[in-house]
Amino acid sequence: MDKRSLYDGLNKLELELENSLNQLGEMKLALQEIVEKNTTLELENQRLRDHVRELNQVAEAPAEKVKQELSKSRMNLEKIYEEGFHVCYDLYGSRREHDEPCAFCLEVIYRESGK
Repeated sequence: MDKRSLYDGLNKLELELENSLNQLGEMKLALQEIVEKNTTLELENQRLRDHVRELNQVAEAPAEKVKQELSKSRMNLEKIYEEGFHVCYDLYGSRREHDEPCAFCLEVIYRESGK
């Protein structure tokens, strides 16, 4: 192998290594973005689980106590909800299929009035 071909081979290898290093850097940045987004989604998911748990605790509270604390308008919303209709902002007035519970409706009915 002559000196010229050895030098050309080393230059080619150097360029390939630089390209590989650039690709590795791009992949590292993409992975970092994915990890950050995943962490954000995990935190949001945990907050939503906690919120649903709180809503379920409110829904399980004795009916008499809850009804005494509700204003007249919220009692009306509760009645509409118990009749099988949504009272949440997005689905208001539409029928709840198979009378499934809706966390958003429960939030509207039972949230604290100070919020």
